[in-house]
Amino acid sequence: MKPVQPNNSIMWPVVYIALLAPTSLACMVSETTVSGTHAPATFCSGDLIFSDDFQEFDLEKWQHENTLAGGGNWEFQYYNNNRTNSFTHDGLLFIRPSLTSDQFGEEFLSSGTLNIEGGAPADRCTNPINYGCERTGTPSHVLNPVKSARVRTVNSFNFRYGRVEVRAKLPAGDWLWPAIWLMPAFNVYGSWPSSGEIDLVESRGNRKLYQNNVNIGTEQVGSTLHFGPYWGMNAYESATWSRHNNSGYDNDFHRYQLEWTSDHIKFSIDDEQLGYISPDAGGFWHHGGFDKSGLQNPWRYGSKMAPFDQKFYIIMNLAVGGTNGYFPDDASNPAPKPWPNNSPQAITDFWSKKSDWLPTWNLDTDDGKDASLQVDYVKVWAL
Repeated sequence: MKPVQPNNSIMWPVVYIALLAPTSLACMVSETTVSGTHAPATFCSGDLIFSDDFQEFDLEKWQHENTLAGGGNWEFQYYNNNRTNSFTHDGLLFIRPSLTSDQFGEEFLSSGTLNIEGGAPADRCTNPINYGCERTGTPSHVLNPVKSARVRTVNSFNFRYGRVEVRAKLPAGDWLWPAIWLMPAFNVYGSWPSSGEIDLVESRGNRKLYQNNVNIGTEQVGSTLHFGPYWGMNAYESATWSRHNNSGYDNDFHRYQLEWTSDHIKFSIDDEQLGYISPDAGGFWHHGGFDKSGLQNPWRYGSKMAPFDQKFYIIMNLAVGGTNGYFPDDASNPAPKPWPNNSPQAITDFWSKKSDWLPTWNLDTDDGKDASLQVDYVKVWAL
């Protein structure tokens, strides 16, 4: 009998589908959800769903803030989009401070008007609060004397639940305040802090800042959750952790990690747990002690992880100073703190003592890398 020749156009697709079937069945469903222009359309549990190793500065992934607002804490920096203050080099992202007077001159700070609203989409003012889009300097209230950067994935990548790892080297320099953190994409439960805030890592740039004989400067980092029903009601003190390193977090790169699930949140540094929280059935409302407040719970129809059961985006920035108490008035520093937190002219107090703090930034050495937040990579995996 003459052998029957196979019909390749029929047989091969059948074989191909059979070979693919085991792989597709092995994909475990993830509890992670995502949105944004750089969010993957499909993924499995354990997949890398967002990453950047900063071989180039991808401004589609990272959107700049453009504001004089001071981050809600009356900080002293002006956030802008300029490669003086944010750039990539040798596979690292640098967020570097500079002086506003380098661009406009020193007299401008006490007499000029700075309007940062631009016509191009990337030049629009991103936060008008606290005179954030236009300010006029006076001798008692100078314009923001430091330029810096804050970048975020608010348009490109939002996610709920996942594992985050950021390898970074923190800056050194008096009154610098670096932060890598997450904010809610849609404020599902209301304005801050009702919809939460996740601070992966923040620190103070002072090398020798002490409080109660503890170095709270470059030798200390912290991770914190912010949550509460209204501004002024924030139970962060029940969800904050810190760690010390005698070598200083400004002298080497470390991996700052977040594990965020529908059951718990865990912070780690270099795979060593820093903080862990898994609220009971009463959720963060009970954990924060708000059940005794007499107020209505804005998270009552969410899960036990509310407000941390919605999508957040990633932020990285370098702030300076501020009056919210992050730099305590009673802390000691080789050059005393230039401003008290209750000063009506804190920003001018700070600028008037630039001869004390500016040399600690080492901006004229190695392109100011000491004072820069340096990020090696950002990675997010699905759960």
